[in-house]
Amino acid sequence: MVRLEKAEGGIPMYLADAIKLKQLLLKQIDKLLEEVERVAFIELEKDEPLPTIQSRSLEDIEVELESIRTDLRRLDRLVCEANLRTVVETNDGPLPLVEAMEFAIQLRAQARMYQDLAERPKREFRTGYVEGTAVIKHALYDPELYRLKAQDVEKRANRIASAIEAANHRTEIDFDASRYM
Repeated sequence: MVRLEKAEGGIPMYLADAIKLKQLLLKQIDKLLEEVERVAFIELEKDEPLPTIQSRSLEDIEVELESIRTDLRRLDRLVCEANLRTVVETNDGPLPLVEAMEFAIQLRAQARMYQDLAERPKREFRTGYVEGTAVIKHALYDPELYRLKAQDVEKRANRIASAIEAANHRTEIDFDASRYM
């Protein structure tokens, strides 16, 4: 289990939970921004007096927004540090999480390219520019070989994704999420 930075009073949480918490904080910020619109303005008839009491002031919301944004920045930093410090073992050697994530993305793109090549016909008949001429487009590779390559690369990407997921559930960061979770 990888532990990162001991925060004062922080309760360790797993990296996988931190990723979910980040989304939750972003949603809370959106809700508070909507609340700003509701609290900052009021529509009244011409001679109607302004209400003297509101359930929450604009300042209350600003304080809450600042607190959440501060937590979000800290959480982002801790997640980034965890992604750099946590190493996953792959068939291609040990990689930091951040690099493993990018590698998995690249492998999936490579697998898609191989699959696209595998789905192309070995020979494709076309009509030429001059009527009556036949043009044959030849693949200069074996589509079946690329189908197999696509499967192999996809398996490599799946293994790395699995290692990333496991690391996300064993890597701890020191962040007290009790205000939110």
